[in-house]
Amino acid sequence: MEAHMFTHAGISRALCLMLPWMLAACGGTGGGNDVDPNAPRTTSPTSGPDSFLLFPNPQKQDDGTLQVASLAYATAYYEAIDPSNERDTLAKFKAKNLFGTAAGTLGEETVIVGDQRDLGYGRKMTARQNPDGTLAFVVENYMVGAYGAYSALNLEAALMPEAKWHLGTNAIEFSPGPGGTISFVKFYTYDPITGARLMMGNLDGRGAKAMPTVCASCHGGRGDPLTPAVAGKPLFPRLMNVKSAVDAVAPNQGGVRGDIAAQLHPMEPASFDFSSLPGFTRLMQEAKIKTINKMVLCSLPIPVAAGGEDACRRTAIGNEYQGTVAEHLKDLYGGVGLPQANTAATDTYVPAGWAGQSALYLNTQAQACRVCHLLRGNGNQSDIDFASFAKFDGYSARIKAHVLDRGNMPLAKLIYDNYWASSSTYSPMGTYLAGKGYANTTTQAGAPVADPGPDRVVKALSTTLSAAMSLYSDSYQWSISPSSPTVGASLSNANTATPTFTALGNGTYWVMLRTSKGSTQSAEVKLVIVVDTGLAYTPSALRFSDIKTILQGAGTCTGCHTTSAGTAGVPPIWYNDFDRDADNDTDATDNHWFYTELRGRINFTDIVASPLLRKPSGNHHNGGLLTGFDTSAAPGHVNRVHYDTFLNWILNGAPE
Repeated sequence: MEAHMFTHAGISRALCLMLPWMLAACGGTGGGNDVDPNAPRTTSPTSGPDSFLLFPNPQKQDDGTLQVASLAYATAYYEAIDPSNERDTLAKFKAKNLFGTAAGTLGEETVIVGDQRDLGYGRKMTARQNPDGTLAFVVENYMVGAYGAYSALNLEAALMPEAKWHLGTNAIEFSPGPGGTISFVKFYTYDPITGARLMMGNLDGRGAKAMPTVCASCHGGRGDPLTPAVAGKPLFPRLMNVKSAVDAVAPNQGGVRGDIAAQLHPMEPASFDFSSLPGFTRLMQEAKIKTINKMVLCSLPIPVAAGGEDACRRTAIGNEYQGTVAEHLKDLYGGVGLPQANTAATDTYVPAGWAGQSALYLNTQAQACRVCHLLRGNGNQSDIDFASFAKFDGYSARIKAHVLDRGNMPLAKLIYDNYWASSSTYSPMGTYLAGKGYANTTTQAGAPVADPGPDRVVKALSTTLSAAMSLYSDSYQWSISPSSPTVGASLSNANTATPTFTALGNGTYWVMLRTSKGSTQSAEVKLVIVVDTGLAYTPSALRFSDIKTILQGAGTCTGCHTTSAGTAGVPPIWYNDFDRDADNDTDATDNHWFYTELRGRINFTDIVASPLLRKPSGNHHNGGLLTGFDTSAAPGHVNRVHYDTFLNWILNGAPE
């Protein structure tokens, strides 16, 4: 009881006396183990690629750059959500959102926690509900010394607060976009010294990446491509399946620019570190955290309007995110009505959909996957939210590719490092993947992985192959399999990444690729090449017009991906012709915009993962398997004729 009677002034005096002494070992005493607050923060990179906090499809451009990590992407985003620069400094953001003044029903709350499971910072968060129901959050991030594993000193630095350890300030606003009426989530980041808004953020020591990508990648947002240049610069894309699409900003053209379908995360006290100082213990901050979680709940859409704690939530349209994480948020407080004042001391919650898989859920899914995945999915297709084991299991091949081969999941570096540092976390996943028939399931990514590209049909007797998508490899060895169904083929430059394959005639050929990094070799991988000199098209001559003809053909994509489907159930991209650039004319410019949007459905870093290929071939697609996209058939078979056409276009660089 006495702890609750400390005044804020008393707490401040205690902090001033205690924390400088606690932080002295980290800088300022001249000892050999001191951390210099002016030294650049560095970290030893993991063996994985520098792709944390990026989307699995980073919109790789022809010049090799990643558009979602570019300055142009951040510039277009801020111009979309804040065209008049009313929030281009932290002071202006706070003023715009009335911080420190009378608030809405849920008020304004500040908590200080150690974010030990996410980015590793000490965080001081102030959250408020404005009188009009909009929400705003300001989060000061503190880190003592180098990027890396979480340290309790980061929490202590946030408690002081100590400016020299202030890494930067993030801000989130849930409010309507310019000219709109529907609130959506927007992200900002500010310089710790000047308070100026930043285009790029280095959240994990792996280099600066563009806004909003570093936030949106784990907040359920999308990373669609920018439009072609308008008056010299590209615009941020519109989504068709967001509630802001019903705003009268640009009728029949999608949502407000900058609405990336992102969501707010619930705060989970069991994942935080707390101070023992009066006022900042877990017990003394639980009520504030619950209030903040009520704000988060109000931001989440709901499939059907309801009362009680859900009365503040707006009704979702059919194909947007349905607020899946709300069930988890409520369960933190005992379910419907949020009857518990505090959350459970430890995270032992296992949802009904994971019954019988509690070890995998609690040790792996809840620790390394849940925080990001529960904010994904939509009304038509929600498998990616991993809310049940069946959904998770449906992604086993992609989980293997990202976790074991590519090393870009878990998506945040700290979670990634923690995953591989603890056998209790990676072993359940390893056991699961081993049960699916995969090898080396408890070995961290970094060993060479051979990738000769997808199986294909070709028309010419000679074709150039590529091992460019192989991972962690610096040498290559191609060969013709002695078991090849058709014999008589040869390879030239077989020890390079781009050999030439030559066949004597039509047939099915098996080409093998093994790659190496130093003395470590990959497993040998087979590429199936079907040579058909009578193929109806020449792969190198395929252009966007050929792909568009298939997209708009009977029984294919425009049955759903079209303006005529209405806003209730449409996918995020439309494949019919319409006035994309809003100039009151449907012309060649709109066709170019269409091409740019469609190219964004291609993952040039991992071609088989491209939504343009995976969706119509029946992978987590509300429309199921479409005619001509059956990948269980051999290359060149009529049942996969459209898949082969799309693939050959992509392998040729997807020219317009």
